[in-house]
Amino acid sequence: MLRSFRVANHKSIRDEQELLLVPAYDKSLTAVPIAAVYGANAAGKSNVLDALGWMRAAVDDSYARWRPEGPVPRHPFRLNPAAAQAPSLYSVDFLVDGVRHTYGFVVDDATVREEWLYTYPNSNRRRVIFEREGQTWSFGSTVARPRFELLRQLTRDNALFLSVAAQSNTPETASAHKWFQQLRFGARFSKWRMSAVITALESSPARRQVLVALVQAADLGISDVRPRQPAHDEATGLVLQKPDVEFVHGDSGIAMPTWGQSDGTLNWLSLLVSALDALEQGSLLCIDEIDASLHSRLTPRLIELFRSPETNRHGAQLVFTTHDATLLGTSFGEDILQRDEIWFVRKGTSGATELFPLTDFHPRKDENTERRYLGGSYGAVPDVSEYEFRKALIDDGAAV
Repeated sequence: MLRSFRVANHKSIRDEQELLLVPAYDKSLTAVPIAAVYGANAAGKSNVLDALGWMRAAVDDSYARWRPEGPVPRHPFRLNPAAAQAPSLYSVDFLVDGVRHTYGFVVDDATVREEWLYTYPNSNRRRVIFEREGQTWSFGSTVARPRFELLRQLTRDNALFLSVAAQSNTPETASAHKWFQQLRFGARFSKWRMSAVITALESSPARRQVLVALVQAADLGISDVRPRQPAHDEATGLVLQKPDVEFVHGDSGIAMPTWGQSDGTLNWLSLLVSALDALEQGSLLCIDEIDASLHSRLTPRLIELFRSPETNRHGAQLVFTTHDATLLGTSFGEDILQRDEIWFVRKGTSGATELFPLTDFHPRKDENTERRYLGGSYGAVPDVSEYEFRKALIDDGAAV
């Protein structure tokens, strides 16, 4: 369960920004189950999730895949020469099995400058697992020091110690690595997502039944969804039919392939596969542009799966970006998003992204957040002028 994510100097994010999921109102919660990020096009919403994705990839790949003598493949802020040379920061505060962890690192183009992992097994008392700053290392009193010393010697200057420890199945770092392994990023349907969807449909009859029921509940006119296995010519071995997903519409019994479905249908199925994984594992699911190709009445149903204790029994979380202002309103008389689940981004004149929560504006519980957002009260909407659009065409586009 994610409590906070801090990042600095990643793509459009120059100065340190923090996505904080600690509840502002309901203190009975350890962390809010949902966070929605709003903002204008090109303001940097996607880069918040991209930074978290890059952090996960670094944990997975820095030791095994980054070239030993190569650079750190980071993406610093490029619109300022000084910032492009400055280090980048990534840090998460999260819970695994009820124990708080903080893990983070600082990198430049060539090396890992800093790295740390702490746990808090006894409330707020910090336990050091390891700390690293330049060539100076320290290990906590509860770890197996001979093993950690050996792993330190194996750790290159451009690799993360957590990556090396994970390769060696180190028990003291296993829970932190587990959290990153379970971190999910939902994606719209594509040929690359086909195998994941087919695997989910084939994993068990119960899983397929749940997926079919959720597709049916979306009122898409589909009564069944099933995987289609590839077919081969027995004589030549050539593929006659590629693996696919078939959709049965209504009571016809006729199955149609994916190319006959709408983008909304395919995206809904793809997101459901990711959502079910997150709900079963109690992990974090990040979705960029959650409303892409989905009806505005359908997205709240996905959100509700993470809000309801009946469907979210393991503490899963959903973090997403969106332009859908209707999610700031109500559904069946209830707020779709709580006040401390709403975040905004804006981009200043320097081109740097700023991330800030709705709670900065001290909103009332009965405040019309949707209307105020669209009216520009929170400063996270594009400043567009009908006059400027016409002027661009009339004055500068005379030849059109």
